[in-house]
Amino acid sequence: MSELKRITKQLQGTFEGDAWYGPSLLSTLDGITAAKAAAKPIADGHSIWEIVLHVAAWMGAVRKRLESGEVGLPDEGDWPEVGEPTEAAWADVRELLRERHRALLAEVAKLTDDEQLRTRLGDVRERETGGGVSIYVTLHGVIQHNIYHAGQISLLKRL
Repeated sequence: MSELKRITKQLQGTFEGDAWYGPSLLSTLDGITAAKAAAKPIADGHSIWEIVLHVAAWMGAVRKRLESGEVGLPDEGDWPEVGEPTEAAWADVRELLRERHRALLAEVAKLTDDEQLRTRLGDVRERETGGGVSIYVTLHGVIQHNIYHAGQISLLKRL
Protein backbone atom coordinates (compact mmCIF):
# COMPACT_ATOMS: atom_id res chain seq x y z
CA MET A 1 0.00 0.00 0.00
CA SER A 2 1.33 3.44 -0.89
CA GLU A 3 1.88 6.09 1.76
CA LEU A 4 -0.81 8.25 0.13
CA LYS A 5 -3.32 5.42 0.54
CA ARG A 6 -2.29 4.93 4.18
CA ILE A 7 -2.68 8.63 4.91
CA THR A 8 -6.06 8.74 3.18
CA LYS A 9 -7.19 5.75 5.21
CA GLN A 10 -6.07 7.46 8.42
CA LEU A 11 -7.82 10.72 7.45
CA GLN A 12 -11.01 8.78 6.86
CA GLY A 13 -10.67 6.64 9.98
CA THR A 14 -10.05 9.50 12.38
CA PHE A 15 -12.92 11.46 10.86
CA GLU A 16 -15.72 8.91 10.52
CA GLY A 17 -14.27 5.46 10.38
CA ASP A 18 -13.43 2.69 12.78
CA ALA A 19 -10.45 4.27 14.50
CA TRP A 20 -8.47 1.80 16.59
CA TYR A 21 -8.10 4.22 19.53
CA GLY A 22 -11.83 4.92 20.02
CA PRO A 23 -14.53 7.14 18.55
CA SER A 24 -13.88 9.04 15.36
CA LEU A 25 -14.34 12.81 15.32
CA LEU A 26 -17.76 12.60 13.67
CA SER A 27 -19.04 9.87 15.97
CA THR A 28 -18.19 11.99 19.04
CA LEU A 29 -20.88 14.41 17.83
CA ASP A 30 -23.65 11.80 17.97
CA GLY A 31 -26.48 12.83 20.26
CA ILE A 32 -25.19 16.33 20.95
CA THR A 33 -27.89 18.98 20.89
CA ALA A 34 -27.30 22.61 19.94
CA ALA A 35 -27.57 23.62 23.60
CA LYS A 36 -24.98 21.04 24.65
CA ALA A 37 -22.72 21.99 21.72
CA ALA A 38 -22.85 25.69 22.67
CA ALA A 39 -22.33 25.10 26.41
CA LYS A 40 -19.03 26.06 28.04
CA PRO A 41 -18.68 23.80 31.07
CA ILE A 42 -15.04 24.82 31.57
CA ALA A 43 -14.33 28.45 32.40
CA ASP A 44 -12.39 30.09 29.55
CA GLY A 45 -12.59 26.84 27.58
CA HIS A 46 -14.02 26.25 24.14
CA SER A 47 -17.44 24.78 23.49
CA ILE A 48 -18.00 21.72 21.32
CA TRP A 49 -19.51 24.03 18.72
CA GLU A 50 -16.39 26.22 18.69
CA ILE A 51 -14.19 23.15 18.36
CA VAL A 52 -16.19 21.84 15.39
CA LEU A 53 -15.96 25.23 13.64
CA HIS A 54 -12.23 25.33 14.39
CA VAL A 55 -11.63 21.86 12.93
CA ALA A 56 -13.71 22.69 9.84
CA ALA A 57 -11.79 25.95 9.37
CA TRP A 58 -8.43 24.15 9.45
CA MET A 59 -9.59 21.42 7.09
CA GLY A 60 -10.51 24.20 4.70
CA ALA A 61 -7.15 25.90 5.15
CA VAL A 62 -5.24 22.67 4.50
CA ARG A 63 -7.35 21.92 1.41
CA LYS A 64 -6.60 25.42 0.14
CA ARG A 65 -2.86 25.06 0.71
CA LEU A 66 -2.79 21.72 -1.09
CA GLU A 67 -4.63 23.28 -4.02
CA SER A 68 -2.73 26.57 -4.26
CA GLY A 69 0.41 26.19 -2.18
CA GLU A 70 -0.71 29.31 -0.27
CA VAL A 71 -0.17 28.95 3.46
CA GLY A 72 -2.09 31.00 5.98
CA LEU A 73 -4.70 31.02 8.67
CA PRO A 74 -8.19 29.83 7.73
CA ASP A 75 -10.26 32.42 5.87
CA GLU A 76 -12.81 32.47 8.71
CA GLY A 77 -10.12 32.64 11.40
CA ASP A 78 -8.64 30.13 13.81
CA TRP A 79 -11.69 30.06 16.09
CA PRO A 80 -14.77 31.19 14.11
CA GLU A 81 -17.73 32.74 15.93
CA VAL A 82 -20.63 30.45 16.79
CA GLY A 83 -23.52 32.78 16.07
CA GLU A 84 -27.08 31.91 17.14
CA PRO A 85 -26.99 28.39 18.65
CA THR A 86 -30.15 26.88 17.14
CA GLU A 87 -30.70 23.24 16.20
CA ALA A 88 -30.77 24.22 12.51
CA ALA A 89 -27.50 26.12 12.82
CA TRP A 90 -25.92 23.16 14.66
CA ALA A 91 -27.00 20.82 11.85
CA ASP A 92 -25.45 23.25 9.35
CA VAL A 93 -22.16 23.29 11.29
CA ARG A 94 -21.97 19.50 11.32
CA GLU A 95 -22.67 19.48 7.57
CA LEU A 96 -19.95 22.11 7.05
CA LEU A 97 -17.53 19.79 8.86
CA ARG A 98 -18.51 16.89 6.57
CA GLU A 99 -18.18 19.09 3.47
CA ARG A 100 -14.74 20.32 4.50
CA HIS A 101 -13.62 16.75 5.13
CA ARG A 102 -14.89 15.61 1.71
CA ALA A 103 -13.20 18.56 -0.01
CA LEU A 104 -9.91 17.80 1.75
CA LEU A 105 -10.08 14.13 0.72
CA ALA A 106 -10.83 15.21 -2.86
CA GLU A 107 -7.73 17.41 -2.87
CA VAL A 108 -5.58 14.63 -1.39
CA ALA A 109 -6.89 12.32 -4.13
CA LYS A 110 -5.32 14.64 -6.71
CA LEU A 111 -1.87 13.70 -5.43
CA THR A 112 -0.54 11.06 -7.79
CA ASP A 113 2.48 9.60 -6.02
CA ASP A 114 4.23 9.41 -2.68
CA GLU A 115 7.03 11.72 -3.86
CA GLN A 116 4.60 14.63 -3.77
CA LEU A 117 4.33 14.16 -0.01
CA ARG A 118 7.83 15.67 0.25
CA THR A 119 6.68 18.98 -1.25
CA ARG A 120 7.11 21.79 1.23
CA LEU A 121 4.15 24.10 1.80
CA GLY A 122 5.43 27.57 2.59
CA ASP A 123 8.98 28.85 2.64
CA VAL A 124 9.31 29.55 6.35
CA ARG A 125 8.36 27.38 9.31
CA GLU A 126 5.47 29.11 11.06
CA ARG A 127 3.87 27.41 14.00
CA GLU A 128 0.76 29.65 13.91
CA THR A 129 -0.15 28.65 10.35
CA GLY A 130 1.49 25.24 10.22
CA GLY A 131 3.48 26.46 7.22
CA GLY A 132 6.96 25.51 6.15
CA VAL A 133 6.49 21.76 6.42
CA SER A 134 5.90 19.01 3.88
CA ILE A 135 2.55 17.77 2.63
CA TYR A 136 3.31 14.56 4.54
CA VAL A 137 3.69 16.44 7.84
CA THR A 138 0.67 18.62 7.07
CA LEU A 139 -1.64 15.66 6.42
CA HIS A 140 -0.45 13.83 9.51
CA GLY A 141 -1.09 17.08 11.37
CA VAL A 142 -4.74 16.99 10.23
CA ILE A 143 -5.02 13.40 11.43
CA GLN A 144 -3.56 14.35 14.83
CA HIS A 145 -5.80 17.43 14.97
CA ASN A 146 -8.89 15.25 14.44
CA ILE A 147 -7.85 12.89 17.22
CA TYR A 148 -6.95 15.70 19.64
CA HIS A 149 -10.26 17.47 19.21
CA ALA A 150 -12.29 14.22 19.24
CA GLY A 151 -10.81 13.64 22.69
CA GLN A 152 -11.76 17.14 23.83
CA ILE A 153 -15.31 16.71 22.54
CA SER A 154 -15.62 13.34 24.29
CA LEU A 155 -14.65 14.92 27.60
CA LEU A 156 -16.93 17.96 27.12
CA LYS A 157 -19.88 15.63 26.40
CA ARG A 158 -19.46 14.12 29.86
CA LEU A 159 -19.36 17.41 31.74
